[in-house]
Amino acid sequence: MRVFVTGASGWIGSAVLPELIGAGHQVLGLARSDASAATVAATGADVLRGDLKDPVVLRAGAAGCDGVIHLAFVHDFTDFEGAVRADALAVQALGAALENTGKPLVVTAGTPAVAGRVATERDTAEPGSMAAGREQNAALALTTADRGVRSAVLRLPRSVHGAGDRHGFVARLTATARERGVAGYVGDGSSRWPAVHVRDAAHLYRLALENAPAGSVLHAVGDEGVPTRDIATAIGGALNLPTASVPREDFGFLGPLLALDQPASAAATRELLGWEPVGPGLIEDIDQGRYLSP
Repeated sequence: MRVFVTGASGWIGSAVLPELIGAGHQVLGLARSDASAATVAATGADVLRGDLKDPVVLRAGAAGCDGVIHLAFVHDFTDFEGAVRADALAVQALGAALENTGKPLVVTAGTPAVAGRVATERDTAEPGSMAAGREQNAALALTTADRGVRSAVLRLPRSVHGAGDRHGFVARLTATARERGVAGYVGDGSSRWPAVHVRDAAHLYRLALENAPAGSVLHAVGDEGVPTRDIATAIGGALNLPTASVPREDFGFLGPLLALDQPASAAATRELLGWEPVGPGLIEDIDQGRYLSP
């Protein structure tokens, strides 16, 4: 299968491309810069130069391939609504290129938070939450199942961790701890984050591309819910810093996420696709020093 991948040079893409190529697929990766193009080409993938905001390029990439994995997102938290709008236009362009073909379209969203219990694949994000914007775009992608696209949504947890993570939430928490001299958590630290190792997430993207039925919603969750206090303790231990509860405002946009209890299950996904995460858990990754480099 020839697969068009947006976000091919990013953190998740850096694991998805080798996963696809290792399974015998050909890959066409979207790249907007010379550096991104070089990163994509180094994996053995072909390169399509273009931008996530260019629907003509997106349609061309999708139309010339046998399936699409949409990873890219403009991570601009100063204009998150603008980033969500750009993502919606990208999803529309990709879906339009695949209509009436039966080809797979796998788009990315985030696991939702459900008050008082563990979220499942059947749940949706609360309106106004950070996950809601991408959830809305994911729902838009699923509507293409009625137009001959084998569309599926893969929801990622708060932490997709592993060697080389420099920009994810745990990397940001580690940087904040280093700057402030304390590894912090919000409240009593009992709020939980789901997590997955990046290689396990990449494997699930491939399984979704190959086998997910149209209209599937999947959860890439390895650790169902890691208490944020345990995350802070592990970061503090790795950096030889104290651990303490600090005001949520000290974490900027991450503060509300740290305060929110948001465990999630992948039981239905495992049953549907036979996916079994095998990578180390989040705390083990932190303990092994994955986040020590500045």
